[in-house]
Amino acid sequence: MKLLLGAIFGFFILLFPSMTLHTSLGSEWVQTLPQQNVVLQKSIVYMHIPTDSPLPFGGVWGTVQNAAPGYPVIIQIYQNDKPVYFAQTPVAADGSYDQHFRVTAVDGNKVIHIFKGDYTVEIYKSVLVNSPSGTTIT
Repeated sequence: MKLLLGAIFGFFILLFPSMTLHTSLGSEWVQTLPQQNVVLQKSIVYMHIPTDSPLPFGGVWGTVQNAAPGYPVIIQIYQNDKPVYFAQTPVAADGSYDQHFRVTAVDGNKVIHIFKGDYTVEIYKSVLVNSPSGTTIT
């Protein structure tokens, strides 16, 4: 009887992670895209925000040629290889995208500089592949 109870308990312990696994799958980033004709392109640009910037907002914008429908543009901003800002922004019908973010904030009479200095901006775009050879137009 103890062996049977131990086997049932062990079986439940083995099944428990698979019953709860569906809730954690959303946090994993799968590098292969579901459609075979969609590839992920990475662009790197550099950004400098002056310490005395009079503008309250900054922005990253551009266009995606051959944009894969339904896939957002992913923008990741780093300072000294440390993550500072991540965002996803939709691609418009004409292939354009833009993402604005706060550079300065005001707290009472005090101006707070959220961004200042040099940054590396990584932009990930999902594009449709034109030919079976894997070439794309960007």
